[in-house]
Amino acid sequence: MTQPMAPVPVLSTGAGAAARAERSAALDGWLAKVYAEAGGGADGFALVAVGGLGRRECAPRSDLDLVLLHSGGAAAGSAAAKLGTHIWYQIWDAKFALDHSTRSPEQALTLAREDLKVAMGLLDARLVAGDSGLLDRLHQNAVAQWRREARQLLPVLRRLTQDRWKAHGELAFLLEGDVKESRGGLRDFGVLRGIGFAGVADGPRPAVRGAHRTLLDVRDTLHAVRGRRVDRLLAQDRDEVAELLDLGDRDEVLRRIAEAARTIAYASDDAWRAVERWAAPSTRGHTERRPLARDVVEQHGEVVLARTAVTPRPEPTLPLRVAAAAARAELPIAHATLEWLGGFAAPMPQPWPAPARDALFTLLGSGPSMIEVWEACDRYGLVVNWLPEWARVRSLPQHNPVHLFTVDRHLVETARQAARLSRDVDRPDLLVLCGLLHDVGKGLPGDHSIVGAPIAAGIATRLGLSPAEVEQIQKVVRLHLLLPDTATRRDLSDPQTIATVAEAVGDASTLALLHALARADAAATGPAAWSDWKGRLIADLVRHVERALDTGVVEPPPSPAAALPVPARLPDVHLEADSVSVTARDRRGLLAAVAGCLSLHRLDVVTADTVTLDGVARMVCAVQPRYGGEPDRDAVVSDLRRAVTGDLPVAERLAARERSARRSTAAPPRVVWQPASAATDATVLELRATDTPGLLFRVASALEDVGADVRSTRISTLGGDVVDAFYLAGTWEADARARVEAAVVQAATPS
Repeated sequence: MTQPMAPVPVLSTGAGAAARAERSAALDGWLAKVYAEAGGGADGFALVAVGGLGRRECAPRSDLDLVLLHSGGAAAGSAAAKLGTHIWYQIWDAKFALDHSTRSPEQALTLAREDLKVAMGLLDARLVAGDSGLLDRLHQNAVAQWRREARQLLPVLRRLTQDRWKAHGELAFLLEGDVKESRGGLRDFGVLRGIGFAGVADGPRPAVRGAHRTLLDVRDTLHAVRGRRVDRLLAQDRDEVAELLDLGDRDEVLRRIAEAARTIAYASDDAWRAVERWAAPSTRGHTERRPLARDVVEQHGEVVLARTAVTPRPEPTLPLRVAAAAARAELPIAHATLEWLGGFAAPMPQPWPAPARDALFTLLGSGPSMIEVWEACDRYGLVVNWLPEWARVRSLPQHNPVHLFTVDRHLVETARQAARLSRDVDRPDLLVLCGLLHDVGKGLPGDHSIVGAPIAAGIATRLGLSPAEVEQIQKVVRLHLLLPDTATRRDLSDPQTIATVAEAVGDASTLALLHALARADAAATGPAAWSDWKGRLIADLVRHVERALDTGVVEPPPSPAAALPVPARLPDVHLEADSVSVTARDRRGLLAAVAGCLSLHRLDVVTADTVTLDGVARMVCAVQPRYGGEPDRDAVVSDLRRAVTGDLPVAERLAARERSARRSTAAPPRVVWQPASAATDATVLELRATDTPGLLFRVASALEDVGADVRSTRISTLGGDVVDAFYLAGTWEADARARVEAAVVQAATPS
């Protein structure tokens, strides 16, 4: 092994185009010296950079991708192998990661026909040292071959791209996305360049190149922060990345990434549509224009303006009418049309004219096709022209990991999901609008439901809706979390629960809108935001509130535990698909024992109802597997019987599991006492904490230790957090509350 003779460059860790150019120049100079000192000359051999160095995009910890070219033939190949050995060892000795090969131009072209990665790499090949003629010949032939074989290569490239998207997700909406591999990332920019080299579509536009530079800057800072090659921005690194990029805060980092990723993703979609048109024989030379709506036609599978619509002063409603027609026809809008609309569209008059309002409702109610159309309009500034408030929520990050999307995309997804439920309400137009506006208060101080309600009302007023419609939209936005929060955090067998919801909602029409919006909101949030049990709880709540609104009489169902018969032998345990019922002699710590035993079997308790009569406790728990799958039913039943009789060491087993669990650095737990009106003959204590194994067991034990009689519990889990509501029998004065609160907080704090 040889030692590096040329001084190894110390690379800058800065971000930005200048820093990348400086790193590339330093590496070029050093590699040229390594090449010369290894015996490389100006004829017959060439050291060529591909990948990031070939594009002069070197991050601080990037790999070096190098090809040593030779003129061909056995003698030249043997000499190149010896030369390469000297070069590669010097690079390795300098501690650079290296991807290398030694080939003739003909060998490289042959491999490019078989390996798409090689073919795309040759498009960026750049001379570092040696015979420029060798590289010129290779590059010209590589580009010509790429164009010549594009009809075979581009479909393969698309399949690989789609597989990558599926594996890595959409960068714009990920809290911890891969800035290289995710959809809208750096790899997609390379794909765009490849499509451009094929002559099928235009090369990346200035906005796309700017987005690409943004992601390169983020990757530069990631390498600097982590001290190694890494492309995924983790939550723990956002503050340092924000500081290095002078972006103010961690949210702005995610927002910049989301904007850049959306720009690249939209350009990618546009480019692949161009590939489809180019590859389809029936579309070449086809110029037929099919009418879709007034002033809107289809051409080449895209939505464009009718010739008569292109005027010096287009109607303000035209962009919305184009978007509505595109969504209904399930077609993309041509980017030239979007550019023209973005440049010439006039501001919308206030209140909106009826055609604009109708077009908005048509767009929002169009289903899945609406998403792509809305994103395209947003990219060209049309959405902000319609709704100026949109600028504040665009690309706004969500901080709870149950959310799949940024705030703006979540709103559009909710409207799409709401459109599927249009037959469940009497005002589907208001439903989709509430879906679009329900979280418009996010990003502002205070409760986003309360803050967002007047904002939504202001938008509805501008749209030209009637005062009664504006009032209903404001109420739905303000109360959009009422049903899911009540269903999962309150005792539905308590008459006060039903009466409180009925009073807040006020009428059956609003109740139906809230029910549909709750389902749409959860579907748009992500799979962790909904479950069958949650759906049943909300449906039960709606049914009882609906009856109360209709008759004026509150008749909640009896407690599930009260309906259990008393068996001849105790304890008695039954395990169903999503519930556990236990009947046993009442004793101190019974709820904690049941909760702890279920936790040992990875079963999360979502509700628990208890009734004690004549010394016999009857308990019903709704449960769901923490990691999916089916529990061992016999083992669960056997352990529950032992637990309720005190023969199973629940506390010791849970303690052993907690010792091996990863410690959380989340915010400390908090106790909130609900007002007396929240329950009948009980006091509601809410615990807001990080979800940890055995949490319900510890808290139930703590409550029983301080003498609290837990009538029922409701467990609401959202991502890594829980809101556990405990109905404590009787009333509790301030001193007693302080004692209970201290015990609960201590139990909920990880040791």
